[in-house]
Amino acid sequence: MTGSLTIVGLGPGTAEWITPAAQAALDAATDIVGYGPYVDRVPEREGLTKHASDNRVEVERASHALRLAAEGRKVAVVSGGDPGVFAMAAAVFEALEAGPAEWRALPITVEPGITAMLAAAAKAGAPLGGDFCAISLSDNLKPWEVVTARLGAALAADFVICLYNPISKARPWQLGKALELAATHRDAATPVLFARAVGRPDENLRVLTLAEAVAAAGTADMATLVMIGASSTRLIAREGGAPYVYTPRSVTKSPCVTSQGRT
Repeated sequence: MTGSLTIVGLGPGTAEWITPAAQAALDAATDIVGYGPYVDRVPEREGLTKHASDNRVEVERASHALRLAAEGRKVAVVSGGDPGVFAMAAAVFEALEAGPAEWRALPITVEPGITAMLAAAAKAGAPLGGDFCAISLSDNLKPWEVVTARLGAALAADFVICLYNPISKARPWQLGKALELAATHRDAATPVLFARAVGRPDENLRVLTLAEAVAAAGTADMATLVMIGASSTRLIAREGGAPYVYTPRSVTKSPCVTSQGRT
């Protein structure tokens, strides 16, 4: 086959955070495939065809991209952030596994991008300095009971927890429930970040306590990354701005928890 498919991470929003390798893949592509707002971030140029689609047709979008590549096109499938973090890389390989055998002869590569939790952490200080995990609050592809079981286990283990897909018009209550669950494991003063649109002109980073975050859950949206600190996460006050947030690399004691929360 003469075609190829590259899954490209566009980063959180600013062009300065697109890697040279990702930019080279975009420059070489004959076709750009992706969710509409991400496709719009790629400038128009001669010889480039864009294929934009809705946000909830990931596998169908991936199959379309694979068909184009099988026809000899140089296809770039674009994702915001990193394509391997709750994004299009998994959808492409899911479509590849279920698709025609000849698709497996296609050269497929993944170009990483800066994911939202790393961009938010860099803006805040070093909240991911210790152990951390990422959990998607979307229950479109998994039961809510699975989400809460995983979240509860991460809270009990005292990870810093990065919450992706926290809230949407179709899912308005999940973030509030997740933060209420966190409040059964963590102190009310635990730092929580609401990092919205990091790297874009409308960027907004708020450092809240867990108690404040529970009350503010409804102010988040799909462009918000929510980060719940561990018991060791600290704030350093500074003049003229929000405090720095960091989590020490060292751990002095194990968390003392029960299945119902803190003891």
